[in-house]
Amino acid sequence: MSTQDTGQPEQDNRLAKLDWYGRVFTAAMVLLAIFGLIVVYADTTRHPQTDDAEIFANYIGVSPVVDGPILHLNVADNQRVKQGDLLFEIDDRPYSYALDRAVSDQAALEGEVVDEQRRIGAELHAVTASGAATRSATANVDRAQASIREAEADVTHSQAALDRARAESAYAENNLHRVEPLLARQFVTVDQVDQARTTERASAESVHEAESQLALNQAHLNSMLAALAEAKASAEQTTAQLQQSQSSVLTLDPLVAQRRGRAAAIANAQYNYDQCRVYAPFDARVTSLVISEGAYAHIGQEMFTLIDTRVWWVLANFRETQLKHIQPGMAADIYFMSDPGLRLTGIVESTGYGVIPDPSILGRITPGLPDVQRTLSWVRLASRYPVRIRIQSPPTDVIRLGESAVVVIRGYERKH
Repeated sequence: MSTQDTGQPEQDNRLAKLDWYGRVFTAAMVLLAIFGLIVVYADTTRHPQTDDAEIFANYIGVSPVVDGPILHLNVADNQRVKQGDLLFEIDDRPYSYALDRAVSDQAALEGEVVDEQRRIGAELHAVTASGAATRSATANVDRAQASIREAEADVTHSQAALDRARAESAYAENNLHRVEPLLARQFVTVDQVDQARTTERASAESVHEAESQLALNQAHLNSMLAALAEAKASAEQTTAQLQQSQSSVLTLDPLVAQRRGRAAAIANAQYNYDQCRVYAPFDARVTSLVISEGAYAHIGQEMFTLIDTRVWWVLANFRETQLKHIQPGMAADIYFMSDPGLRLTGIVESTGYGVIPDPSILGRITPGLPDVQRTLSWVRLASRYPVRIRIQSPPTDVIRLGESAVVVIRGYERKH
């Protein structure tokens, strides 16, 4: 056997071994790549992340509540302010005058109330006197009615006495007319005739006396009737005076009712006066300052914005497929695009529950019939929902509202 025939199998064996090593290496690299993909997928699934995030904080527009020229503007654009710092001051002289006028009006009202109370005190005495006069007049009416009943009884008695006297006078007159013819025949004596005449004259006098007494009693009755009418008129007059006095006492109520209005006017004037000086309601940073000293401030016209620097959030938009792995209370890592090396921590506060529907899929919601699109998109992108994450210990000197950020959800923190 030649040397050339012996070297050929050895070379074939080496090539076979190299081919086998290559296949093993390729398979190992494929398995390693698959393993890496699985690890990355598992990590991104357990720890969702997004670079679609922005820094957010509460902010308010500062507008004056009262009109007037700005005397002092104590802030500059992008300046930091503390709670209670004076921001600006509006000329307070018109509001000071209004407050003084409101206080003066209330003092004048209180003076009117005091005067009215004094007058009402006099009216109350008048009411008491009128009540007493009314009771006296009522008593007079009662007495007059009693006197009338007594006078009516006297008239009735006098009438009866007159009737009796007339009957006796008629009897005496008839007796005299019977006796006088018998004197000529001497059936009676002269003395009997004189006695009959005397009796007849006495009966006639009794009739006149009874008539006079009747007339007197009737006159007394008429007098009592007149007294009753006078007493009733006096009672009506005193009753009217009593009602008038009682109604005069109620005139204090309208003045007392004005107290709340005057107090409200003072409170409103005091409020407007206090609003001439505007103070920072919280620690904040001034931005969008668009006015200067000397300008005339109008009610509701926004002068600048205050960004609340006490609490900062990140609003991170996650795909809807990731939301099931994000729960309130989970920890998160936050990176600023302006400083990728700075890592902040945050706590998930809430996840969003609504976004505006995509009109290309759902159509437009309009009055009447729904407007449904007639085209079909073969590529469906997952909707994104905002997740609110509160930043812990934010660096207020470098953090900015609207700054871009990257968020990685780390799950619940372990308790040590």
